[in-house]
Amino acid sequence: MTARIRRLGAVFILLYAVLFVQLNRVQFVDAEDYRTHEGNIRPQLRAFGQERGDIITADGVVVAFSIPVEDSTIEFRRSYPTGERFAHVVGFQSFNQGAFGLEREYNDQLAGERLDQQFESLKDLFVDRDTTGTVVMTMRDDVQQAAQEALGERRGSVVAIDPTTGGIVAMWTYPSFDPNPLAGLDGTLVNETYSALLDDPDDPLLAKAYREVFFPGSTFKLVTAAAAIDTADISLTNPVWPQANVYSPLPSGSDLRNFGGSTCGGDLREALRVSCNTTFAEIGAEWVGPDGMVRTAENFGFNAAVPIDLPNAARSNFPVDYGARLADVDHYRAAEDAEGDGPFLPNGDTPIHENSAILAQTSIGQNDVKATPLQMAMVAGAIANGGRMMEPHVVSEVRSSDGDVYDTVEPSLWRVATSPLAADLLQEAMINVAENGTARNLAVPGLVVGGKTGTAQLGTDPPNSHAWIVGFAGRPGEDAELAVAVIVEAQPGASEQTGGAVAAPIARAVIEAYFNG
Repeated sequence: MTARIRRLGAVFILLYAVLFVQLNRVQFVDAEDYRTHEGNIRPQLRAFGQERGDIITADGVVVAFSIPVEDSTIEFRRSYPTGERFAHVVGFQSFNQGAFGLEREYNDQLAGERLDQQFESLKDLFVDRDTTGTVVMTMRDDVQQAAQEALGERRGSVVAIDPTTGGIVAMWTYPSFDPNPLAGLDGTLVNETYSALLDDPDDPLLAKAYREVFFPGSTFKLVTAAAAIDTADISLTNPVWPQANVYSPLPSGSDLRNFGGSTCGGDLREALRVSCNTTFAEIGAEWVGPDGMVRTAENFGFNAAVPIDLPNAARSNFPVDYGARLADVDHYRAAEDAEGDGPFLPNGDTPIHENSAILAQTSIGQNDVKATPLQMAMVAGAIANGGRMMEPHVVSEVRSSDGDVYDTVEPSLWRVATSPLAADLLQEAMINVAENGTARNLAVPGLVVGGKTGTAQLGTDPPNSHAWIVGFAGRPGEDAELAVAVIVEAQPGASEQTGGAVAAPIARAVIEAYFNG
Protein backbone atom coordinates (compact mmCIF):
# COMPACT_ATOMS: atom_id res chain seq x y z
CA MET A 1 0.00 0.00 0.00
CA THR A 2 2.84 2.37 0.94
CA ALA A 3 4.55 1.73 -2.43
CA ARG A 4 1.33 2.60 -4.27
CA ILE A 5 1.00 5.83 -2.36
CA ARG A 6 4.62 6.71 -3.15
CA ARG A 7 4.08 6.01 -6.84
CA LEU A 8 0.88 8.05 -6.85
CA GLY A 9 2.65 10.89 -5.07
CA ALA A 10 5.48 10.78 -7.60
CA VAL A 11 2.95 11.00 -10.44
CA PHE A 12 1.29 14.05 -8.85
CA ILE A 13 4.67 15.71 -8.33
CA LEU A 14 5.57 15.07 -11.98
CA LEU A 15 2.23 16.46 -13.17
CA TYR A 16 2.70 19.52 -10.98
CA ALA A 17 6.18 20.04 -12.41
CA VAL A 18 4.84 19.80 -15.96
CA LEU A 19 2.05 22.26 -15.11
CA PHE A 20 4.57 24.62 -13.51
CA VAL A 21 6.85 24.54 -16.56
CA GLN A 22 3.92 25.03 -18.97
CA LEU A 23 2.52 27.92 -16.91
CA ASN A 24 5.87 29.68 -16.92
CA ARG A 25 6.28 29.05 -20.64
CA VAL A 26 2.90 30.64 -21.36
CA GLN A 27 3.41 33.56 -18.96
CA PHE A 28 6.99 34.43 -19.83
CA VAL A 29 8.55 32.60 -22.79
CA ASP A 30 5.57 32.82 -25.19
CA ALA A 31 3.87 35.84 -23.65
CA GLU A 32 4.86 38.23 -26.44
CA ASP A 33 3.71 35.80 -29.16
CA TYR A 34 0.30 35.43 -27.51
CA ARG A 35 0.01 39.17 -26.96
CA THR A 36 0.72 40.03 -30.58
CA HIS A 37 -1.16 37.11 -32.16
CA GLU A 38 -3.71 38.36 -34.71
CA GLY A 39 -6.49 36.46 -32.93
CA ASN A 40 -5.87 38.29 -29.64
CA ILE A 41 -7.88 41.52 -29.67
CA ARG A 42 -7.59 42.23 -25.92
CA PRO A 43 -4.88 44.92 -26.34
CA GLN A 44 -7.09 46.71 -28.86
CA LEU A 45 -10.20 46.38 -26.69
CA ARG A 46 -8.27 47.71 -23.71
CA ALA A 47 -7.14 50.69 -25.79
CA PHE A 48 -10.59 51.37 -27.26
CA GLY A 49 -12.12 54.55 -25.89
CA GLN A 50 -8.77 56.00 -24.88
CA GLU A 51 -7.19 58.95 -26.60
CA ARG A 52 -4.72 57.88 -29.28
CA GLY A 53 -2.17 59.73 -31.33
CA ASP A 54 -2.70 60.86 -34.91
CA ILE A 55 -1.63 59.01 -38.04
CA ILE A 56 -0.36 61.46 -40.64
CA THR A 57 1.08 61.30 -44.14
CA ALA A 58 4.58 62.38 -45.15
CA ASP A 59 3.09 65.60 -46.54
CA GLY A 60 1.28 66.38 -43.29
CA VAL A 61 -2.29 65.23 -43.93
CA VAL A 62 -4.02 63.74 -40.87
CA VAL A 63 -5.64 60.43 -41.84
CA ALA A 64 -6.63 59.19 -38.35
CA PHE A 65 -7.25 60.99 -35.07
CA SER A 66 -9.27 60.71 -31.85
CA ILE A 67 -12.34 62.84 -31.17
CA PRO A 68 -14.06 63.24 -27.77
CA VAL A 69 -17.38 61.48 -27.17
CA GLU A 70 -20.01 63.29 -25.13
CA ASP A 71 -22.47 61.67 -22.73
CA SER A 72 -20.85 58.24 -22.89
CA THR A 73 -18.65 56.01 -20.78
CA ILE A 74 -16.38 55.86 -23.82
CA GLU A 75 -14.25 58.99 -23.89
CA PHE A 76 -12.89 58.94 -27.45
CA ARG A 77 -13.49 57.32 -30.81
CA ARG A 78 -11.42 57.32 -33.99
CA SER A 79 -12.14 59.40 -37.06
CA TYR A 80 -10.73 58.92 -40.59
CA PRO A 81 -11.12 62.18 -42.52
CA THR A 82 -9.74 60.84 -45.83
CA GLY A 83 -12.29 58.01 -45.87
CA GLU A 84 -11.43 55.11 -48.13
CA ARG A 85 -8.19 56.58 -49.51
CA PHE A 86 -5.91 55.13 -46.80
CA ALA A 87 -8.27 52.51 -45.36
CA HIS A 88 -6.27 49.48 -46.52
CA VAL A 89 -3.10 50.81 -44.86
CA VAL A 90 -4.32 52.71 -41.80
CA GLY A 91 -7.10 50.22 -41.06
CA PHE A 92 -9.55 51.07 -38.31
CA GLN A 93 -10.21 50.59 -34.59
CA SER A 94 -13.49 48.95 -33.65
CA PHE A 95 -14.78 47.76 -30.28
CA ASN A 96 -16.62 44.91 -31.96
CA GLN A 97 -13.99 43.79 -34.46
CA GLY A 98 -10.70 44.90 -32.91
CA ALA A 99 -8.09 46.87 -34.81
CA PHE A 100 -6.67 46.45 -38.29
CA GLY A 101 -3.80 47.87 -40.32
CA LEU A 102 -1.54 50.42 -38.68
CA GLU A 103 -4.12 50.89 -35.93
CA ARG A 104 -3.22 47.34 -34.89
CA GLU A 105 0.47 47.17 -35.78
CA TYR A 106 1.22 50.42 -33.92
CA ASN A 107 -1.42 50.08 -31.21
CA ASP A 108 1.01 50.47 -28.30
CA GLN A 109 2.69 53.52 -29.79
CA LEU A 110 -0.59 55.24 -30.65
CA ALA A 111 -2.06 54.49 -27.21
CA GLY A 112 1.11 55.58 -25.42
CA GLU A 113 1.53 52.24 -23.67
CA ARG A 114 5.23 51.73 -24.35
CA LEU A 115 7.50 52.35 -21.38
CA ASP A 116 9.83 54.65 -23.33
CA GLN A 117 6.81 56.86 -24.09
CA GLN A 118 5.44 56.79 -20.55
CA PHE A 119 8.72 57.46 -18.73
CA GLU A 120 11.11 59.70 -20.59
CA SER A 121 12.62 61.01 -17.35
CA LEU A 122 12.25 60.64 -13.56
CA LYS A 123 9.82 63.54 -13.35
CA ASP A 124 7.31 61.51 -15.37
CA LEU A 125 6.76 59.44 -12.21
CA PHE A 126 5.11 62.45 -10.61
CA VAL A 127 3.34 64.26 -13.46
CA ASP A 128 0.47 63.39 -15.75
CA ARG A 129 1.27 64.11 -19.41
CA ASP A 130 0.17 63.06 -22.88
CA THR A 131 2.12 59.92 -23.78
CA THR A 132 0.33 59.11 -27.05
CA GLY A 133 2.43 58.73 -30.17
CA THR A 134 1.91 60.23 -33.60
CA VAL A 135 2.65 57.77 -36.42
CA VAL A 136 4.16 59.43 -39.49
CA MET A 137 3.85 57.49 -42.73
CA THR A 138 6.16 57.41 -45.75
CA MET A 139 3.06 57.73 -47.94
CA ARG A 140 2.12 61.04 -49.54
CA ASP A 141 -1.48 62.14 -49.80
CA ASP A 142 -0.99 63.93 -53.13
CA VAL A 143 0.49 60.81 -54.78
CA GLN A 144 -2.16 58.58 -53.20
CA GLN A 145 -4.87 60.86 -54.57
CA ALA A 146 -3.30 60.69 -58.02
CA ALA A 147 -3.32 56.88 -57.87
CA GLN A 148 -6.94 56.83 -56.71
CA GLU A 149 -8.14 59.23 -59.39
CA ALA A 150 -6.15 57.67 -62.24
CA LEU A 151 -7.36 54.13 -61.51
CA GLY A 152 -10.93 55.34 -61.06
CA GLU A 153 -13.57 52.64 -60.66
CA ARG A 154 -11.55 49.93 -62.36
CA ARG A 155 -10.57 46.97 -60.20
CA GLY A 156 -6.85 47.08 -59.62
CA SER A 157 -3.95 48.28 -57.52
CA VAL A 158 -1.20 50.90 -57.66
CA VAL A 159 2.04 50.81 -55.68
CA ALA A 160 4.76 53.47 -55.68
CA ILE A 161 7.93 53.02 -53.66
CA ASP A 162 11.20 54.83 -53.02
CA PRO A 163 13.73 52.31 -54.35
CA THR A 164 16.60 53.66 -52.24
CA THR A 165 14.82 53.37 -48.87
CA GLY A 166 11.89 50.98 -49.34
CA GLY A 167 9.49 53.67 -48.16
CA ILE A 168 6.09 53.23 -49.79
CA VAL A 169 4.90 56.50 -51.30
CA ALA A 170 1.47 55.31 -52.48
CA MET A 171 -0.47 52.06 -52.21
CA TRP A 172 -4.04 52.04 -53.46
CA THR A 173 -6.52 49.29 -54.27
CA TYR A 174 -9.97 49.71 -55.77
CA PRO A 175 -12.48 48.86 -54.43
CA SER A 176 -11.79 50.14 -50.95
CA PHE A 177 -14.07 51.00 -48.00
CA ASP A 178 -14.91 53.81 -45.60
CA PRO A 179 -13.53 52.94 -42.13
CA ASN A 180 -15.60 55.54 -40.26
CA PRO A 181 -18.79 53.43 -39.80
CA LEU A 182 -16.64 50.59 -38.43
CA ALA A 183 -15.27 52.90 -35.73
CA GLY A 184 -18.73 53.90 -34.54
CA LEU A 185 -20.25 53.26 -31.11
CA ASP A 186 -23.46 51.57 -32.28
CA GLY A 187 -22.43 47.92 -32.04
CA THR A 188 -25.33 46.64 -34.12
CA LEU A 189 -24.61 49.06 -36.96
CA VAL A 190 -20.87 48.29 -36.82
CA ASN A 191 -21.53 44.55 -37.09
CA GLU A 192 -23.99 45.00 -39.95
CA THR A 193 -21.54 47.19 -41.85
CA TYR A 194 -18.68 44.76 -41.32
CA SER A 195 -20.78 41.78 -42.39
CA ALA A 196 -21.89 43.59 -45.53
CA LEU A 197 -18.26 44.29 -46.43
CA LEU A 198 -17.34 40.66 -45.84
CA ASP A 199 -20.20 39.49 -48.05
CA ASP A 200 -19.42 41.91 -50.87
CA PRO A 201 -18.16 39.82 -53.84
CA ASP A 202 -15.70 42.61 -54.73
CA ASP A 203 -13.98 42.03 -51.35
CA PRO A 204 -13.37 45.71 -50.53
CA LEU A 205 -11.75 44.87 -47.18
CA LEU A 206 -8.87 43.06 -48.91
CA ALA A 207 -5.79 45.19 -49.56
CA LYS A 208 -4.94 43.51 -52.85
CA ALA A 209 -1.90 45.72 -53.40
CA TYR A 210 0.06 43.58 -50.95
CA ARG A 211 -2.31 40.80 -49.83
CA GLU A 212 -3.35 39.26 -53.17
CA VAL A 213 -1.26 37.57 -55.87
CA PHE A 214 -1.86 37.74 -59.61
CA PHE A 215 -0.27 36.35 -62.75
CA PRO A 216 2.42 38.97 -63.52
CA GLY A 217 2.58 38.25 -67.24
CA SER A 218 5.45 39.78 -69.16
CA THR A 219 6.56 42.06 -66.32
CA PHE A 220 8.26 38.92 -64.95
CA LYS A 221 10.56 38.92 -68.00
CA LEU A 222 12.67 41.45 -66.07
CA VAL A 223 13.56 38.67 -63.60
CA THR A 224 14.36 36.29 -66.47
CA ALA A 225 16.52 38.97 -68.10
CA ALA A 226 18.42 39.47 -64.84
CA ALA A 227 19.00 35.71 -64.63
CA ALA A 228 20.22 35.69 -68.23
CA ILE A 229 22.81 38.38 -67.54
CA ASP A 230 23.96 37.02 -64.17
CA THR A 231 24.04 33.30 -64.91
CA ALA A 232 24.18 32.78 -68.69
CA ASP A 233 26.72 35.40 -69.81
CA ILE A 234 24.14 37.18 -71.96
CA SER A 235 24.42 40.89 -72.69
CA LEU A 236 21.94 43.33 -74.17
CA THR A 237 23.43 42.86 -77.63
CA ASN A 238 24.78 39.30 -77.68
CA PRO A 239 23.68 36.70 -78.64
CA VAL A 240 21.04 37.40 -81.28
CA TRP A 241 18.10 34.99 -81.41
CA PRO A 242 16.48 34.21 -84.76
CA GLN A 243 13.06 35.58 -85.62
CA ALA A 244 10.31 33.16 -84.57
CA ASN A 245 6.58 33.03 -83.95
CA VAL A 246 6.56 29.77 -81.99
CA TYR A 247 8.77 28.11 -79.38
CA SER A 248 8.66 24.30 -79.20
CA PRO A 249 9.84 23.25 -75.74
CA LEU A 250 12.23 20.39 -75.09
CA PRO A 251 11.87 17.48 -74.64
CA SER A 252 8.13 17.94 -75.29
CA GLY A 253 5.17 20.11 -74.41
CA SER A 254 2.73 22.62 -75.82
CA ASP A 255 4.12 25.24 -78.18
CA LEU A 256 4.42 28.82 -76.91
CA ARG A 257 3.51 31.65 -79.27
CA ASN A 258 3.84 35.39 -79.33
CA PHE A 259 0.78 37.59 -78.92
CA GLY A 260 -1.30 37.70 -82.07
CA GLY A 261 0.94 35.17 -83.78
CA SER A 262 3.59 37.84 -84.30
CA THR A 263 7.20 37.11 -85.18
CA CYS A 264 10.04 38.49 -83.09
CA GLY A 265 13.60 37.80 -81.97
CA GLY A 266 16.87 39.69 -81.87
CA ASP A 267 19.09 40.47 -78.90
CA LEU A 268 17.98 40.85 -75.27
CA ARG A 269 17.43 44.59 -75.64
CA GLU A 270 15.09 44.05 -78.59
CA ALA A 271 13.35 41.10 -76.93
CA LEU A 272 12.49 43.33 -73.95
CA ARG A 273 11.40 46.21 -76.19
CA VAL A 274 8.75 44.10 -77.96
CA SER A 275 8.26 41.62 -75.07
CA CYS A 276 9.06 38.56 -77.17
CA ASN A 277 7.61 35.37 -75.65
CA THR A 278 9.54 32.94 -77.84
CA THR A 279 12.92 34.45 -77.00
CA PHE A 280 12.33 34.60 -73.25
CA ALA A 281 10.90 31.08 -73.15
CA GLU A 282 14.10 29.77 -74.74
CA ILE A 283 16.31 31.91 -72.50
CA GLY A 284 14.72 30.58 -69.32
CA ALA A 285 14.43 26.92 -70.36
CA GLU A 286 17.62 26.45 -72.35
CA TRP A 287 20.08 29.17 -71.37
CA VAL A 288 19.46 29.81 -67.68
CA GLY A 289 17.87 26.55 -66.54
CA PRO A 290 15.91 25.69 -63.39
CA ASP A 291 18.60 26.42 -60.81
CA GLY A 292 19.37 29.87 -62.17
CA MET A 293 15.73 30.83 -62.61
CA VAL A 294 14.69 29.70 -59.13
CA ARG A 295 17.71 31.34 -57.51
CA THR A 296 17.16 34.65 -59.29
CA ALA A 297 13.41 34.70 -58.60
CA GLU A 298 14.06 34.08 -54.91
CA ASN A 299 16.76 36.77 -54.89
CA PHE A 300 14.00 39.10 -56.05
CA GLY A 301 11.84 38.05 -53.08
CA PHE A 302 9.63 35.34 -54.55
CA ASN A 303 8.75 32.39 -52.26
CA ALA A 304 9.50 34.47 -49.15
CA ALA A 305 7.55 36.42 -46.54
CA VAL A 306 7.78 40.15 -47.29
CA PRO A 307 9.07 42.08 -44.24
CA ILE A 308 6.57 44.92 -44.40
CA ASP A 309 5.16 46.70 -41.34
CA LEU A 310 1.60 45.70 -42.24
CA PRO A 311 -0.22 42.45 -41.37
CA ASN A 312 -0.78 39.39 -43.57
CA ALA A 313 1.31 40.25 -46.62
CA ALA A 314 0.97 37.58 -49.31
CA ARG A 315 3.96 35.64 -50.63
CA SER A 316 4.69 35.83 -54.32
CA ASN A 317 5.28 32.46 -55.95
CA PHE A 318 7.74 31.01 -58.44
CA PRO A 319 7.60 27.20 -58.97
CA VAL A 320 10.73 25.30 -57.93
CA ASP A 321 10.21 21.72 -59.17
CA TYR A 322 11.11 21.04 -62.81
CA GLY A 323 11.75 17.31 -62.58
CA ALA A 324 14.89 15.30 -63.16
CA ARG A 325 17.73 16.30 -65.43
CA LEU A 326 17.50 14.36 -68.69
CA ALA A 327 20.43 15.27 -70.93
CA ASP A 328 22.29 18.14 -72.47
CA VAL A 329 20.40 20.17 -75.04
CA ASP A 330 22.58 18.90 -77.90
CA HIS A 331 20.99 15.49 -77.47
CA TYR A 332 17.65 16.99 -78.51
CA ARG A 333 18.54 19.83 -80.86
CA ALA A 334 21.66 19.31 -82.97
CA ALA A 335 23.49 22.16 -84.67
CA GLU A 336 22.38 22.82 -88.21
CA ASP A 337 24.67 21.75 -91.01
CA ALA A 338 25.87 23.91 -93.85
CA GLU A 339 22.59 23.46 -95.67
CA GLY A 340 20.51 24.76 -92.81
CA ASP A 341 18.25 27.77 -93.20
CA GLY A 342 19.64 29.80 -90.35
CA PRO A 343 22.25 30.07 -87.61
CA PHE A 344 22.26 27.70 -84.65
CA LEU A 345 22.77 29.28 -81.24
CA PRO A 346 24.68 27.06 -78.80
CA ASN A 347 23.52 27.49 -75.21
CA GLY A 348 26.42 26.01 -73.35
CA ASP A 349 25.83 23.16 -70.93
CA THR A 350 22.34 24.10 -69.71
CA PRO A 351 20.58 20.73 -69.39
CA ILE A 352 17.04 19.83 -70.30
CA HIS A 353 14.78 18.66 -67.46
CA GLU A 354 11.58 16.65 -67.42
CA ASN A 355 9.51 19.81 -67.01
CA SER A 356 11.56 22.24 -69.10
CA ALA A 357 8.32 23.02 -70.94
CA ILE A 358 6.92 24.39 -67.67
CA LEU A 359 10.12 26.37 -67.11
CA ALA A 360 9.60 27.97 -70.52
CA GLN A 361 6.16 29.09 -69.34
CA THR A 362 7.29 30.37 -65.93
CA SER A 363 10.12 32.31 -67.59
CA ILE A 364 7.52 34.52 -69.30
CA GLY A 365 5.38 34.91 -66.16
CA GLN A 366 2.85 32.17 -66.96
CA ASN A 367 1.93 28.80 -65.41
CA ASP A 368 1.94 29.15 -61.61
CA VAL A 369 3.98 32.36 -61.30
CA LYS A 370 2.08 34.79 -59.10
CA ALA A 371 3.03 38.12 -57.57
CA THR A 372 1.56 40.95 -55.55
CA PRO A 373 1.63 44.45 -57.03
CA LEU A 374 3.95 45.37 -54.15
CA GLN A 375 6.34 42.59 -55.19
CA MET A 376 6.49 43.82 -58.79
CA ALA A 377 7.09 47.41 -57.64
CA MET A 378 9.98 46.05 -55.59
CA VAL A 379 11.34 44.22 -58.65
CA ALA A 380 11.44 47.51 -60.57
CA GLY A 381 12.83 49.23 -57.49
CA ALA A 382 15.69 46.76 -57.11
CA ILE A 383 16.69 47.26 -60.75
CA ALA A 384 16.55 51.04 -60.28
CA ASN A 385 18.63 50.74 -57.08
CA GLY A 386 21.61 48.91 -58.53
CA GLY A 387 20.26 45.45 -57.72
CA ARG A 388 19.59 46.15 -54.03
CA MET A 389 16.06 45.45 -52.78
CA MET A 390 15.16 47.36 -49.61
CA GLU A 391 12.67 46.28 -46.94
CA PRO A 392 9.31 47.91 -47.74
CA HIS A 393 7.65 50.01 -45.04
CA VAL A 394 4.83 52.52 -44.68
CA VAL A 395 5.92 54.20 -41.42
CA SER A 396 8.88 56.56 -41.20
CA GLU A 397 8.79 57.55 -37.53
CA VAL A 398 6.79 57.81 -34.31
CA ARG A 399 6.66 61.21 -32.60
CA SER A 400 5.52 62.41 -29.20
CA SER A 401 2.62 64.81 -28.85
CA ASP A 402 5.08 67.74 -28.64
CA GLY A 403 7.05 66.68 -31.72
CA ASP A 404 9.97 64.77 -30.25
CA VAL A 405 10.89 61.61 -32.15
CA TYR A 406 10.44 58.31 -30.28
CA ASP A 407 11.40 55.95 -33.12
CA THR A 408 12.74 56.27 -36.64
CA VAL A 409 12.50 53.52 -39.26
CA GLU A 410 15.92 53.25 -40.88
CA PRO A 411 16.27 51.88 -44.43
CA SER A 412 17.28 48.23 -44.38
CA LEU A 413 18.55 45.98 -47.17
CA TRP A 414 16.37 42.90 -47.69
CA ARG A 415 17.81 41.21 -50.79
CA VAL A 416 20.63 41.56 -53.27
CA ALA A 417 18.33 40.80 -56.17
CA THR A 418 20.82 41.03 -59.01
CA SER A 419 24.30 42.27 -59.83
CA PRO A 420 25.04 45.97 -60.38
CA LEU A 421 25.95 45.11 -63.98
CA ALA A 422 22.60 43.43 -64.63
CA ALA A 423 20.77 46.31 -62.93
CA ASP A 424 22.56 48.89 -65.10
CA LEU A 425 21.85 46.97 -68.30
CA LEU A 426 18.20 46.46 -67.40
CA GLN A 427 17.79 50.15 -66.56
CA GLU A 428 19.07 50.93 -70.05
CA ALA A 429 16.74 48.36 -71.61
CA MET A 430 13.71 49.60 -69.66
CA ILE A 431 14.38 53.18 -70.71
CA ASN A 432 14.41 51.95 -74.30
CA VAL A 433 11.05 50.21 -73.72
CA ALA A 434 9.57 53.51 -72.45
CA GLU A 435 11.03 55.49 -75.33
CA ASN A 436 10.59 53.09 -78.23
CA GLY A 437 8.63 50.05 -77.07
CA THR A 438 5.41 48.89 -75.44
CA ALA A 439 5.70 51.35 -72.49
CA ARG A 440 5.72 54.61 -74.48
CA ASN A 441 2.64 55.84 -72.59
CA LEU A 442 4.72 55.84 -69.40
CA ALA A 443 7.19 58.49 -70.58
CA VAL A 444 7.17 61.87 -68.79
CA PRO A 445 8.93 64.85 -70.44
CA GLY A 446 11.91 66.05 -68.44
CA LEU A 447 12.34 62.77 -66.53
CA VAL A 448 14.28 59.58 -67.15
CA VAL A 449 11.65 56.85 -67.16
CA GLY A 450 11.99 53.11 -67.69
CA GLY A 451 9.22 50.55 -67.89
CA LYS A 452 8.03 47.07 -68.75
CA THR A 453 4.48 46.18 -69.70
CA GLY A 454 2.69 42.92 -69.09
CA THR A 455 -0.51 41.21 -70.13
CA ALA A 456 -1.65 38.17 -68.16
CA GLN A 457 -4.31 36.21 -70.02
CA LEU A 458 -6.99 34.69 -67.82
CA GLY A 459 -8.18 31.94 -70.16
CA THR A 460 -11.74 33.29 -70.30
CA ASP A 461 -14.14 33.36 -73.23
CA PRO A 462 -14.36 36.08 -74.42
CA PRO A 463 -10.70 36.71 -73.55
CA ASN A 464 -9.84 38.91 -70.58
CA SER A 465 -6.42 39.79 -69.21
CA HIS A 466 -4.75 41.66 -66.37
CA ALA A 467 -3.02 44.79 -67.66
CA TRP A 468 0.33 45.45 -65.95
CA ILE A 469 3.12 47.94 -66.01
CA VAL A 470 6.17 48.34 -63.79
CA GLY A 471 8.79 51.04 -64.02
CA PHE A 472 10.96 53.69 -62.42
CA ALA A 473 11.53 57.42 -62.79
CA GLY A 474 14.20 59.94 -61.87
CA ARG A 475 15.67 63.28 -62.82
CA PRO A 476 18.32 63.36 -65.56
CA GLY A 477 21.78 62.59 -64.21
CA GLU A 478 20.43 61.41 -60.84
CA ASP A 479 19.40 58.08 -59.33
CA ALA A 480 15.81 56.97 -59.75
CA GLU A 481 13.56 58.30 -56.98
CA LEU A 482 10.40 56.29 -57.61
CA ALA A 483 9.45 52.77 -58.69
CA VAL A 484 5.86 51.91 -59.62
CA ALA A 485 3.65 48.95 -60.37
CA VAL A 486 0.09 49.06 -61.68
CA ILE A 487 -2.35 46.25 -62.34
CA VAL A 488 -5.81 46.76 -63.85
CA GLU A 489 -7.72 43.53 -63.45
CA ALA A 490 -9.65 41.58 -66.08
CA GLN A 491 -9.51 43.96 -69.02
CA PRO A 492 -11.36 42.95 -72.22
CA GLY A 493 -9.16 41.39 -74.88
CA ALA A 494 -5.66 39.99 -74.73
CA SER A 495 -2.88 41.90 -76.44
CA GLU A 496 0.74 42.65 -75.56
CA GLN A 497 -0.24 46.31 -75.92
CA THR A 498 -2.87 46.09 -73.15
CA GLY A 499 -0.51 47.00 -70.31
CA GLY A 500 0.88 49.95 -72.21
CA ALA A 501 -2.54 51.23 -73.21
CA VAL A 502 -4.40 50.69 -69.93
CA ALA A 503 -1.92 50.60 -67.03
CA ALA A 504 0.82 52.95 -68.27
CA PRO A 505 -1.26 56.18 -68.14
CA ILE A 506 -2.11 55.43 -64.49
CA ALA A 507 1.54 54.96 -63.59
CA ARG A 508 2.44 58.13 -65.48
CA ALA A 509 -0.11 60.13 -63.44
CA VAL A 510 1.48 58.83 -60.24
CA ILE A 511 4.98 59.74 -61.44
CA GLU A 512 3.85 63.23 -62.41
CA ALA A 513 2.18 63.77 -59.02
CA TYR A 514 5.32 62.67 -57.20
CA PHE A 515 7.72 64.93 -59.08
CA ASN A 516 5.33 67.89 -59.20
CA GLY A 517 4.57 67.69 -55.47
